[in-house]
Amino acid sequence: MTPEELTERHPKLFHVTEPGTHRSIREHGLLSTAEILTLFEVEAKERERLMTARRATAISLRHPRHGSAVLNDNLPLSEKALETCLDDGLTPADWLRILNSKVFFWADEAGLQRLLGARMNQGRQREVLVFDTLRVAEAHLDTLCLCPINSGATIRKAARRGLSTFTAAKAHSYAQWRKLRGRSDKVVEITVDHAVPRAGEFLTDVRLVP
Repeated sequence: MTPEELTERHPKLFHVTEPGTHRSIREHGLLSTAEILTLFEVEAKERERLMTARRATAISLRHPRHGSAVLNDNLPLSEKALETCLDDGLTPADWLRILNSKVFFWADEAGLQRLLGARMNQGRQREVLVFDTLRVAEAHLDTLCLCPINSGATIRKAARRGLSTFTAAKAHSYAQWRKLRGRSDKVVEITVDHAVPRAGEFLTDVRLVP
């Protein structure tokens, strides 16, 4: 899938975070949890815990030089549920490590609104960052993946997931991707491995909700 084909279907990408985070993102870029822990020099034992265990609440980090950062919570995810829906011999800790190595975007407004309307987010102020898909894809096509599920949620009937859940966008056209999936899937999430260092340049809007 070319950046242009992806943009035609998903012209905007959406990232949900804590209020005020856009200021740090403009300075440091949009970082995965793993990259934030590296930047903030979190010691090895605490880093391993944060990489492999569910976060019931957002975690605030501070650094004498880099200021503050917030790791999003994993409220929609249950480690017990993960045990029943993971393929390829993965453990819940393995899956959390995969999630924490990626930067996540909602592929459309519908998925974004489902997240914001979820009971656990009602009455909770969130910051929605809107990005230009074409610019993100042109800069990161080599590490950009498509995902057909909410990979960080196991609410209700948890979708099966494994090593093939995240598919390299450049490997297939959209039609080939759907055929590969073997069902009428659509793109729910778009991810970039590690970080989007120039995210501030690709940012087109900042929304504070509710």
